[in-house]
Formats: sequence, structure tokens, C-alpha cells
Amino acid sequence: MPRETKAAKVERACEVCRRLDEKYGPVECFLDYSTPFRLVIAVLLSAQTTDAQVNRVTPELFDRFPTPEAMAAASPAEVAEIIRTLGFYKTKARHCVECAQKIVADFGGEVPRTMAELTSLPGVGRKTANIVLNVSFGIVEGIAVDTHVNRIAHRLALSPKTHEKEPLKTEQDLLRLLPRELWGPVNHQWIRHGRDTCSARAPRCAECVLADICPSAGLGAGAGADASAGLGAGKA
Repeated sequence: MPRETKAAKVERACEVCRRLDEKYGPVECFLDYSTPFRLVIAVLLSAQTTDAQVNRVTPELFDRFPTPEAMAAASPAEVAEIIRTLGFYKTKARHCVECAQKIVADFGGEVPRTMAELTSLPGVGRKTANIVLNVSFGIVEGIAVDTHVNRIAHRLALSPKTHEKEPLKTEQDLLRLLPRELWGPVNHQWIRHGRDTCSARAPRCAECVLADICPSAGLGAGAGADASAGLGAGKA
């Protein structure tokens, strides 16, 4: 098969976005939240954990500690007891408290609105910052690459195999291919596609709207590794 040109890859990447937008339209955030602060905490908790698991613990968490000021005054042990069903719960509990403390101390209790400021918060990496900026403030600085987006990007060969376990590099690959006006919906639409069709273990290629433009169609789960190992309990 001839090597794909950059122009052809850009065209194919844009077509992926067009088809998934046509299929799903606007997709709401999968995490339950009511304020930017609660979204920061929910996304922080979601590293290597399902959204459903996070949504089961956040009602009690936010009932006990509804604001940055309240959570900043909590002990990591108090938070850990509430979120103990989540993976890496002790580390996440510490990050929740430290994140709230920094929001109070450095940003007057308000969640900051820039990538640099958000990623200065304990436990908050570029993925979390992208989601918070996009969902809470309508600011599109990049593409949040979680395990679904990462997997799909590699199955579609929009990012090289060497970047499979490095979501930040996968994001940069996507940003170079897609025009800025297409960045916003990618995370939530691709997550829906990953859950509905392009799952890690049993991709349903026969039903996929991208099958004719996907190099991995019909090759099974081994085509494009799931990058969960690259999305641990550090800064998400």
C-alpha cells in the first residue's frame, strides 16, 4: 500500500470528525458536576477509573466538600474514605485536597481559565485542563486524549505507533492534522464511538461508520493498543 501523504491524512482525519459529528452531534460531558471546581475534581478522579464509578462517589464527596474552601480544609484521609472504591484513591484524595488548597491560595477560590494555570494544580494534567476549559468555559486549547481517543487515533493511524503510550504526543499529532474549529467535539464524540463501536477488546468494525477509511478495520482488538498504561494516577 502506498504511503499516505500528509494532505491525504488531513483529509481523512477531517472526514472522521465529520462522520462522527453526523452520527452523534453534540455530546454532553459524561461526568456529573455543577461547577468548574467540581468538574476539575471529577476529571482528576477519573484517571484509570470509569466515569460511572466516579459519578457514584461524587454526590457524597461534593455534599461533604462542595467548594474549594471546604475541600481545602479537609484531610486527605477524609476524602480517601469517601472515594475508596476508586483506583489509586489515596493519591487522588491527596491531589483533591492539594488542588483545592492551591485554588484557594493562588486563585481566590476560582478555578483558573488558562492551560498554564490549570496544569499548575496538583493532579491536573493537560487532559483534565482541556476538558475543564472546553466544558466549563468554552475555551478550546487542544484535545483531551483519554484512553478512548488515544486508542481510536492509533487504530485510524492518525498518530504513529511509537506514540501509543504517550497521550500527550498523540494529542499533538491530532492537533497538527485537524483544523482548530474541529478540536472542540473530538473528546466526547470519540469517547462515545469508543464505547459504542470501537471498544478496546471487541471493536465492531462491521457496524462502524469509519470502516472504509480505517486502516485497522477488520483486524480486531490488536490493531492499535489501548494506552491505559499511559493514563495513570498522576496528572491526568
